[in-house]
Amino acid sequence: MRTSHTGLISEQERSSWVRLRTLILLRWVAIAGQLTAITVAQQMYYIELELGLCYLAVGVSVIGNLIAIFVFPENKRLSETENFLMVLFDLLQLSFLLYLTGGLNNPFALLLLGPVTISATVMTLRSTVIIGGTAIILVTLLAEFHLPLRTEQGFILRVPDIFVFGNWAAIIIATLFMGAYSRRVSTEMHSMGDALAATQMALAREQKLTDLGGVVAAAAHEMGTPLATIKLASSELIEELSEYPELREDAALIRDQADRCRDILRDMGRAGKDDLHLRQAPLSAVVQEAAEPHIRRGKTIHFEEGPIADGTQAQPSILRKPEVIHGLRNLIQNAVDFARANIWVESVWTDDLISIRILDDGRGYPSHLIGRIGDPFVRRRRSDGEGRARPEYEGMGLGLFIAKTLLERTGAELSFSNGTDPFQNITSDSNRRGAIVEVVWPRAMIDAQSGHNTVPLGSNKPIEI
Repeated sequence: MRTSHTGLISEQERSSWVRLRTLILLRWVAIAGQLTAITVAQQMYYIELELGLCYLAVGVSVIGNLIAIFVFPENKRLSETENFLMVLFDLLQLSFLLYLTGGLNNPFALLLLGPVTISATVMTLRSTVIIGGTAIILVTLLAEFHLPLRTEQGFILRVPDIFVFGNWAAIIIATLFMGAYSRRVSTEMHSMGDALAATQMALAREQKLTDLGGVVAAAAHEMGTPLATIKLASSELIEELSEYPELREDAALIRDQADRCRDILRDMGRAGKDDLHLRQAPLSAVVQEAAEPHIRRGKTIHFEEGPIADGTQAQPSILRKPEVIHGLRNLIQNAVDFARANIWVESVWTDDLISIRILDDGRGYPSHLIGRIGDPFVRRRRSDGEGRARPEYEGMGLGLFIAKTLLERTGAELSFSNGTDPFQNITSDSNRRGAIVEVVWPRAMIDAQSGHNTVPLGSNKPIEI
C-alpha cells in the first residue's frame, strides 16, 4: 500500500506513528519482570544463576532506556528503521537472558512471541518477516545451546527432551500464527480506517458542494431584482439614444451583460440546496439528480417509479441528504461502468418502505466476491479481455464501500445479487441479467413529509458565510 492522491497512508508512514516513549515504557515493564524473575528464582527457589551475566543483560536494557530518555525528546516518533532496531534489540536481549537461564527449559521462553506480535502489528511486512525469522532461528538455537539451570545442591533442572521439542514446536507455531493473525487484523483495521477516511472526505465534499449551491442560489435570488432593473433602464436608454449611436451601443452592451449575469446566476443557482423547499424533493427527482453526472456517458439509464400494489399511490417526498445523493450516485456509477448498454433504476414505495433497485445488463458481480461486496479494497484479477475493454478502470471496491456506508448511515439496508442467479426469481426481463443492488429504507427514516424528519416550511434562514 502506498500513499497516493486519495490520501491513503502507506505502511511506512503508519509504522512511524509509534512513540519512543511507548516502547520505553514497555521495556521498563519487561526489565521489572526480568529482575523479579531472577530474584525470585535465586532467593526463593535457590537456583544457581550466572548473576553477573544476567544483570549485564538487564543492565544493557536499562542503559538503552536511559539514553533514549535523555537524548530524544518526549514526543519523538520512531521511523520504520528505528522501530525495527528497537524491537530486534529486545528480541536479542531476551534471547540472551534465556540462554543464561535454561533455554527452552525456562517457561518464560514464551515471551519471545512479544516482539513478533509488536512487529506484525505496527511494522511493514518486510520487517515482520525478518523479526519472525530471527525469532525462529533463536528459538531453534536455544533448544540446543543454553546454560542449564542448577539447584543449590548442584542438580540440573530440565524437562524431558520430548517436552523441549514440544516447547520448540509450540513457540514456532505460535510465532507463525500470532504473527500472521496480528498482521491480518492490523491490515484490515488500517484498510477500514483508510476507507472510512475516504468516506468522510466524500461526504465532506458533497456537503461543501451543497452549501456552495445554497450560497449561489441565494445570490441568484437576491440579484435578480437589481439585474432586472438594470435591463429595464438600459432598454429605455437604447430607445432614447437613437440619435447617439455610440451611447446607444454602450447602453446595448450594458443590457447584454445584464442578461449574461442573469444566465450565469441561473446556471449556477441550479445547484442551490439551502432553500427550505429544496431540502426535500420527490423520490424520482432525487434519483435523477444522483444519476445526472452519468447520463451522458454512452449508456442509457431508464428510470421507473411507482407504488407497490398495497402501498399509497402518492410519490413520497424524501430528504435531500448528501449521504443519499452521493451514495446512490456511486451505485449508479458502478452500474454504468460495467453495463453493456442499459441501466435501470427502479423506485418503488409502500406505506412503510421506500426501495430503489439499480440493475444493468452487464456480467454481474463475480460469484466469488459477491459475499464481500461492500468491503473496502477488494481486488480481483481481471481477464485480458476485460483489461482491454476497460483499461482505465482500477476497481478496489472503495466506491461501493463509500456508498454502502453513507446509505446505511441514513437507515438503509443494501443487498447485492445477480440477475442471472438461477435460484432467485428477481426479474422477468431477460435483459436485466447483470448486477442488482437494492436499497431499502424504512419510510420513516427519510420521508420528509411525516414523522420526526418533516421539513418545516416558511421563510428561509439567512445563509452565513
